Amino acid sequence: MAHSKQAKKRVRQNRERRLRNRGHRSRLRKAVKRLRAAVAGGDRDAAVAALPKTQAMLDRMASRGVLHANTAARTKSRLARLVTRAS
Repeated sequence: MAHSKQAKKRVRQNRERRLRNRGHRSRLRKAVKRLRAAVAGGDRDAAVAALPKTQAMLDRMASRGVLHANTAARTKSRLARLVTRAS
């Protein structure tokens, strides 16, 4: 348990950031799942339309520190390859 004033503040900040990041990560995962589902379902137009939005979201989350920059880049690359091969 934190005793000093700054340690208590740090606990509060960490809690707020954790909850905020959880929501961001959830939205991101849903977007990636929707894109993969569109590819799996053969809906090429939906997949092509969703790809730039999903990639932009990955970039945004990486810049906010929700996920590592290399993880975002790797995921973007895999999704682009998936959509291209499905076309």
